[in-house]
Amino acid sequence: MMGMRDCIKSCRMIPMRPVQDEDLREGELRWSESRDDGGCDNIMDRYRMNECQSCNVMDGHWLMYEQPQFRGKMMYMRPGEYRNFRDMGMSGQRFMSMRRITDSC
Repeated sequence: MMGMRDCIKSCRMIPMRPVQDEDLREGELRWSESRDDGGCDNIMDRYRMNECQSCNVMDGHWLMYEQPQFRGKMMYMRPGEYRNFRDMGMSGQRFMSMRRITDSC
């Protein structure tokens, strides 16, 4: 599911469970529900990264946003490895903020 659409074609329940924090490896950004204070509203400010081009979703379901402050185009991500957003047909797309989907989101 990419971006915003005029209609909803299908719905799926998103399973919820707590996540445990683990030690970070060098150069790795890891965000989990246990550290979540409402998501990461600006990847650049918080992690000194100018963009996010790939990720590995270990647990939970996330929305990645094109601009800081949870604005712009968004992409839903469920657990799995996303090595290159361009391979997914997202050429030129970059993500600057992210938020875990919760029942209060």
